[in-house]
Amino acid sequence: MIARDNLTNVHLPEDAFGDYPHTAVAQGGAEPAGRTYSFHVHHRAQLFQIVRGSLRLETERGYFIVPPERAVFVPSGVLHEVTYLQETERSYLFFRPDAVVNLPSEVSVIGTTPLLRELILAFLEIPRAEAGSAPAERLVAVILDQLQTSTVAPLSLPSPASERLRSIASDIRNEPGADWPLDELASRAAMSPRSFQRHFQTETGMSFRAWRQQAKLLKAVEWLAAGRSVGDIAFSLGYSGPSAFIAVFRTAFGVSPGQYFQETFPGPGAGSPAPPAQSRASG
Repeated sequence: MIARDNLTNVHLPEDAFGDYPHTAVAQGGAEPAGRTYSFHVHHRAQLFQIVRGSLRLETERGYFIVPPERAVFVPSGVLHEVTYLQETERSYLFFRPDAVVNLPSEVSVIGTTPLLRELILAFLEIPRAEAGSAPAERLVAVILDQLQTSTVAPLSLPSPASERLRSIASDIRNEPGADWPLDELASRAAMSPRSFQRHFQTETGMSFRAWRQQAKLLKAVEWLAAGRSVGDIAFSLGYSGPSAFIAVFRTAFGVSPGQYFQETFPGPGAGSPAPPAQSRASG
């Protein structure tokens, strides 16, 4: 059972002054659908582990969807906004920046193994007042070891840098299944179609076509987490039918939409590990 004081706000400062001395502090609980924590920053690195529900996280550089049985790691000092897409049960772990130098320097969505989920739950059962005890610190060390070998999930979408392309990208993310004629988008950005595609790739690192495909896949994961049917999602995203959608989804994620939330993540050493380190409200 989660310790009572770990169900209350951690009240973290935005810098090291007045911070807890412990390597990690935690908070468990639930968030209602639609709750948003507008752009803010933490001195501590943060891990969101999603037990049930889903969230959308946005930074100046990208956009992330985090469904059940996944987590998102936010390094220290990264400006971010969080919106809970459904009623969501989640756990927060906040780490001292010096404790996570071997974790990603950028926001990363990761798969969580059953072992990692149980370790996080065990830490939440330790009262916050004892979070710096020797047993708690040993548990945190194992959690950090697990995070270093966690598989990165392809649930992110880079954002363009320029305002005119960011506005277009935001509209497409919100309605990825709508018809978005290239000529009209280019005209809106005051560019030729060729120039639009070139600038889009330069700013995002992806071709416009690949970016749109990824936007559809992230919306599909969001809708799957909300319980929508595969057929409904395929139609809403503009695919010719469920088979076409399933084929694209399987190519991107390695499993069918129906299997996605039944996936068992590989243990340490398997899959693609998280990349090596580089760069107020609870959310």
